[in-house]
Amino acid sequence: MPNDAPPDLASLAVTIGHEFSNIDLLRQAMAHRSWCAETAGEHSNERLEFLGDAVLGWVIADIAFRQFDALAEGFLTDLRKSVVNASALAEVAESIGIGPHLLLGKGEALAGGAEKPSILSDAFEAVLGAVYLDGGTEPAYAMVQRWVAPRMLTSVGRLNQLDHKTQLQELAARAGRSAPVYTVTSTGPDHAKSFQATVSLDGDLLGEGSGRSKKAAEQSAASVAAATLR
Repeated sequence: MPNDAPPDLASLAVTIGHEFSNIDLLRQAMAHRSWCAETAGEHSNERLEFLGDAVLGWVIADIAFRQFDALAEGFLTDLRKSVVNASALAEVAESIGIGPHLLLGKGEALAGGAEKPSILSDAFEAVLGAVYLDGGTEPAYAMVQRWVAPRMLTSVGRLNQLDHKTQLQELAARAGRSAPVYTVTSTGPDHAKSFQATVSLDGDLLGEGSGRSKKAAEQSAASVAAATLR
């Protein structure tokens, strides 16, 4: 670590697990656009976030493919989503201690920006982008493996519980029933739609559910129907 590295960033780099050749990359990863708007000549972490998001997707897909070779594609997709989302990445950022190091505009700081999941998750991806630029694929891969991959072990055990549609289809088959039939409707404007779903077996309505997406509504209805069949 360069001797002139700010102590706070040097400490953060140690926690991250990467020795930066260019500590300025880590500093930029901490720069939220609200701070840049108030600080002339500074660049936000948004470009690094863009890069880190792509690196994260690749590494998680690679780890999932290699480590969980018995999972079908649909389950691999769900597994990736369980760890690559704003809530999960914000928790990782909190574990690393990114929040106190963020450079935020005065208004954003007063609004608790250092604790907002969206800002924290974006900052984590920006840090990953910085690590990739500074050291290449090996340290970036190692960072994801250290901080994100362990969460997949927790998530994989819940995949069958979360996939209510698969459970319902299996229950219907064992009971000698036809495949479930879903009907989905939606209400509200395009930017805030709510979806309602029903599921029937052989013409019998067994479940209803709602959600913010078609898939979520179908899963909710399938959960009710599966409980009914049991």
